[in-house]
Amino acid sequence: MFENLSERLEKSFKILKGEGKITEVNVAETLKDVRKALLDADVNYKVAKSFTDTVKEKALGQNVLTAVRPSQLMVKIVHDELTTLMGGETAEMELKGHPSVILMSGLQGSGKTTMSAKLATLLKSKRRKHPLLAACDVYRPAAIDQLSVLGEQIDVPVYKEIGNSNPVQIAQNAIREAKAKGFDVVIVDTAGRLAVDEQMMQEIAAIKEAVTPDVTLFVVDAMTGQDAVNTAKEFNDRLDFTGVVLTKLDGDTRGGAALSIRTVVDKPIMFVGTGEKMDALDVFHPNRMADRILGMGDIVSFVERAQEQYDEKEARELSRKLAKNQFDFNDFRAQIAQIKKMGNIKDLMGMIPGVGKAIKDIDINDDAFKSIEAIIGSMTPQEREHPEIINGSRRERIAKGSGTSIQEVNRLLKQFDEMKKMMKSVSNTPKGRMPKFKR
Repeated sequence: MFENLSERLEKSFKILKGEGKITEVNVAETLKDVRKALLDADVNYKVAKSFTDTVKEKALGQNVLTAVRPSQLMVKIVHDELTTLMGGETAEMELKGHPSVILMSGLQGSGKTTMSAKLATLLKSKRRKHPLLAACDVYRPAAIDQLSVLGEQIDVPVYKEIGNSNPVQIAQNAIREAKAKGFDVVIVDTAGRLAVDEQMMQEIAAIKEAVTPDVTLFVVDAMTGQDAVNTAKEFNDRLDFTGVVLTKLDGDTRGGAALSIRTVVDKPIMFVGTGEKMDALDVFHPNRMADRILGMGDIVSFVERAQEQYDEKEARELSRKLAKNQFDFNDFRAQIAQIKKMGNIKDLMGMIPGVGKAIKDIDINDDAFKSIEAIIGSMTPQEREHPEIINGSRRERIAKGSGTSIQEVNRLLKQFDEMKKMMKSVSNTPKGRMPKFKR
């Protein structure tokens, strides 16, 4: 996501490196490259021009402090303007109804049904809501079945009426069901079309009028670039939606939709889909996205994801075991499971400042832990608790059972032993002092 744009912007700022001060000449040269980078990222032309004009005006009005280089100042100005371009503040989703109603809209293929389930997962886990999914797409074959499967997967009930072809009526009945059974949020999954048409617009407008949603979300595929922005404008003109959900930001997208959509429709991006799993939905933070575009990482989001998987009781137990040098393969496997729950490995590493650029050309497979888990899974309970008993014959058996080689088993055991020593050294170090390692 945004890798090409990040690279191009970095090259643009290099024009100012070595310069003693900001001048109209070197700013114009830098911003010419910045504008090209934005256009290559499929940002709307008017948006790109307005953006660079604003940056130029602010840059030329700045006095460069002796402690700040011109290139650093330009990065700061561009960062602030990118944040403003994408909305400035994080948009909150206000749910006040009893039940609250969220209406999902968008074209067919944008990912509305999957996004409805992801949103239900987010509301359930992070806002402690009790959602009900309403299957109101009565046209697309298997749409109701798809929502039912996803609902079962995330343990969220789905309201459906097989044989009823009136989506307005189904939506109204779903809200009655929610009131009767104590659901506090109803997520209405509506039908999409391959293109914007009058019938579609009339239908979704009728549903909106009938259920008066607290929030109307427009779901759009970020990979469609400027088409996404144009479609958003047409939907907003008719629906006056609350905010945008961008899907497939983890895919091969240039990011133009994310940078243009706020300016064109004057509605915030509220959520972004970052993967295929049901928990791969993030609240959109403009300032953090600006950080990532400029190669600064996103350590706040990284910490937040880690905290979501943090279990205080488990952490205390782990700390006790480390102090007593009792950390074993059961604990190691539990730590791997927590890391995997945090999301896509490459995406996570990209959040760490300085790491994103270093790994951009490296293919990091999400199955990277599979062989390690297979090796640990092939150990007996006693071997997992006491790795020191694993001799030559046991290593051979573990390798065969896990479908790996003896060399891989040996490597894991060696790495585990080194990690255990390091963790013990860190846990025994008094606070405020650095641990000493053997050279």
